[in-house]
Amino acid sequence: MLVPRIWGPLMFARRFATVALVCAALLPSANAQEVTLRLHQFLPMTDSVPREGLIPWAEAIEAESEGRIQIEFYPSMMLGGAPADLFSQAQDGAVDLIWTVLGYTPGRFPKSEVFEMPFLVTNAEDTSRAFQRYVEDNAMDEFSGVKLIAVHTHGPGLFHSNRPITALEDLAGMKIRGGSRVISSMLADLGAEAIGMPVPEVPESLSRGVIDGATIPWQVTLALRTSELVTNHTEFSGDHGFYTQTFAFVMNRAAYEGLPDDLKAVIDANSGVEWAGRFGAANDVDDLVGRQEAVDAGNTIVVLDDGETARWRAAAQVTIDNWLTEMDAAGLDGAALYESAQALVAEESAR
Repeated sequence: MLVPRIWGPLMFARRFATVALVCAALLPSANAQEVTLRLHQFLPMTDSVPREGLIPWAEAIEAESEGRIQIEFYPSMMLGGAPADLFSQAQDGAVDLIWTVLGYTPGRFPKSEVFEMPFLVTNAEDTSRAFQRYVEDNAMDEFSGVKLIAVHTHGPGLFHSNRPITALEDLAGMKIRGGSRVISSMLADLGAEAIGMPVPEVPESLSRGVIDGATIPWQVTLALRTSELVTNHTEFSGDHGFYTQTFAFVMNRAAYEGLPDDLKAVIDANSGVEWAGRFGAANDVDDLVGRQEAVDAGNTIVVLDDGETARWRAAAQVTIDNWLTEMDAAGLDGAALYESAQALVAEESAR
């Protein structure tokens, strides 16, 4: 068992006041430690992605390597920089492993952006499996400088706002946080004043009135305590959610290539579609918890009916059309990429 499982509650009680979660320092190992990998990301270790994704992954790596690979956890940007710097930190070798939001570096992953198109996502697990397969088929060049472990998405995104959003017209003039270039474009296309910002900035921005609301999934509201900051939440009807955001878990290429073949095999065995699904599933579980927290707080949850949802879908089509035009201008077959994404989501969601 990794040190984060032991020290996680203490870290939480102390508000993460210690320096790092060092996996190997306190545990004996039958084999001499050969490799220590530093994992840097922007969330606290209590969030569902570290808790149910990154820590179990590290436990699997340690077990299957018989202790020869150890993982050091550095949450909440403890090694410095901003969330937008994480992918470059892995690529440049400043750290060995990172988990990040792809949309924090606009324009760097144009083909991967297709999974952020409006009303594509079903749930996080199935959509994440589809996203991993899509990247492996269509977009591995966007990860050529790193070892890709897994990509994934969160569950259906929705609105959390200081006043109710019950119809498309209510969005006009509202300052709404968007988490990526595509999502901010969609919000603007729908009539909002889109404010782009990383998710750690959302609580202060809501409390200070910098924004009137935010687009995030239920799962994220737990760490941000969003249900205490706003009292209105707007969901959509149907099998497809409003939007999702894309994430990647990657390893520095030189760090991977420097491993002996048997340890490379351990990393390879814990990469790909199954882990993409596990990361997604962690989000799905906490989506239910986050929604229940809002219910328990007595907040207003608006579920737009089929007719109103259809109006939003029609209005959001311009976001898809504009993305297709941008891809074509960049020499990419946007229509083929979008159709591939749709087909893979449908296939995984029908499993």
